[in-house]
Amino acid sequence: MAKAKRLIQTGRGFELELPTSYEEMKREAEATIAKLVAKHPKAKKMWGLLRKDAEVNACWDMANYIAVGCLKYNDHGDVHARITAANALKMLKLLLDNGVQTNIMEMKAGDEDDVYLVVLTAALLHDLGNQVHREDHHLHSVYLAIPILNRLLPELYKDPEVMFEIRGHILHAIYAHPAHVKDLTKEAALVGIADGTDMTKGRGRMAFDSGNVNIHSVSALAIEKVEIKQGTECPIQILVHMSNSAGIFQLQDNLGEKLVDSPLEDHVEIVAQTSPVSPSHDQRILHKIIIRRGRFEAI
Repeated sequence: MAKAKRLIQTGRGFELELPTSYEEMKREAEATIAKLVAKHPKAKKMWGLLRKDAEVNACWDMANYIAVGCLKYNDHGDVHARITAANALKMLKLLLDNGVQTNIMEMKAGDEDDVYLVVLTAALLHDLGNQVHREDHHLHSVYLAIPILNRLLPELYKDPEVMFEIRGHILHAIYAHPAHVKDLTKEAALVGIADGTDMTKGRGRMAFDSGNVNIHSVSALAIEKVEIKQGTECPIQILVHMSNSAGIFQLQDNLGEKLVDSPLEDHVEIVAQTSPVSPSHDQRILHKIIIRRGRFEAI
């Protein structure tokens, strides 16, 4: 079988070979972001500023160099940032449509536009720290984001005190995105959970093909599709389609850990189900797993 054509993503100092499917995922994520921020002026302007900013683009490139080029991990650059942002904004809209206010709105620190800006910005910048090292990358992301935010936020906020408070919400969401760091706001939880939703097999293939064969890369190949939709018992349902039961590792070790005990635990349910092409592909040890209100239910 002929291999899919590859896209060469070129930074100023290196070249990174990415599957051509990444371009389609990038365009889809960009279209989703553009649609969701269209009615929110500050968030819309920040989207335009960040995607064209030379420093931000260089940070995405270098994060990928360390994560993919050196460590043989999945993409942690601009495509991952966009997918995370798009999924975070999808979940934010579902929350608000169902009457759930975020922390910024509850404390009267900002309006809906401010919330969209915080979630969007934190999602786009959350993994910049990988360029320093994968270890403590969330901390590195914070101090790399500060000068970027100090440059760009004054274009959106005239009151310095309000601007720095918004910056604080963004920095918390960046710092708290790993599963082992507790989210203290709904905005932060949206970014962390969205980070965990970027796990389809198209994303896991690169690490596997580079020789990084382990439970992380193998289980990622079992994830066919991730959908974010209106839930039945919660405002948000994350529906994960798996071709193999091995995908359950991605849910329990990554996505599930980000949801459990977070401020959104009661507002998000994760439903994962296996649907192999035929029994020869998988014996379907698990047909379905649901993560709801901190409980894992295997069916």
